[in-house]
Formats: sequence, C-alpha cells, structure tokens
Amino acid sequence: MIIMSEKYIIFSGPSGAGKTTLVQHLLTAMPELGFSVSACSRKKRKYEADGKDYYFIPAETFRKWIADDAFLEWEEVYRDHFYGSLKSEVDRIISAGKFPLFDVDVVGALNIKKHFGRKALAVIVVPPSLELLKTRLTARKTETEEKLKLRLEKASMEMASAEEFDHVLVNDDLEKAKTEAEGLVRNFLVLSKQV
Repeated sequence: MIIMSEKYIIFSGPSGAGKTTLVQHLLTAMPELGFSVSACSRKKRKYEADGKDYYFIPAETFRKWIADDAFLEWEEVYRDHFYGSLKSEVDRIISAGKFPLFDVDVVGALNIKKHFGRKALAVIVVPPSLELLKTRLTARKTETEEKLKLRLEKASMEMASAEEFDHVLVNDDLEKAKTEAEGLVRNFLVLSKQV
C-alpha cells in the first residue's frame, strides 16, 4: 500500500517565462499531480473556460470569500482584480489522491510556500534575460507598448525575489526546462511504502 505524504508543488515566474507551459507538461507527464484552479475576479477571456483556467467570480463574491477564509492565499493585483488559491481546491486534489500543483504569481507562490514550509517545493521559472522576455512578450502580440513596459517592470521585480524560492529554473531551452522541471518534482515527491 502506498502512503502519500503531504506535498505541494508551486510554479511561478514572470509572464512569458514559460511557467504555464511547464505546468501543462508536468500535468501530462505526471498523473499523480492535480492542477489547483485559481479564482479571479476579472472577466473571462474568449479562449478560457470557467473551472478549468480559473474560477471567474465577481469582486463582491471574492471579498465575501476572503472574509469567510476560503483562500489559502489571495491578492488584489489591480483595483477590484483579485486572484487567489482556494482551500477547497487543495482539498479536492488531495481527496482525489493527487499532489496539488499551483501555477501562481510570485507573491502568491511565496505566500503558499510560507504556509506549507518544507512540505512545498517552490520553483521560479525565469527567462535567460529581460531582453529575451521582451522578445517573447512582443511575439505574443497581445500587449500594448504601455502594458509591455509594465510587465517588464513587474518581471524585473519578480526575478529579484528568485532567492526566496527553492529552485530557480532558467528557461533558455524548452525541452531541457521540461526535463529539469520533471526531475525537480519527481525528486521532491517521496512515496513511502507500508507493508
């Protein structure tokens, strides 16, 4: 009989660094992981699905859930634009016999790491340079020049927090980064057998 120890996997990093791509790879390669769907109060984008990409809830409801202590962590990124990780998501994943995997911003990642301590592996995914990050974000063609500037400023601040993470994964080659991410997570997840 395999006994699961309590473990949590957190991936973070600046927008455009590749963390979501790596998280999607991990979910495909490692069925023992369960994705923690975050909640947010922003409007759903055309390509997003409620309950899959995020739980889209009104800001008023988000505030009520904060008051009801429903979140493991939360943040008001912009006025009335809340993001957070629901405690119920962690319960759902653990009940399914899986390890929770978070894809969150740097502040959220550090808050989750602080909450779970050594039971959590916190990985920050960073680009080789801010110049390359700018190239990646520009190639998306989803940002105005002003938003691009804000994202790069935020990325610079987020990368300055790298030393607070358990591991810094430099994504300069996607296949290599996938292998490294998988290795980090597999090494962290220790399954013990009970006779």
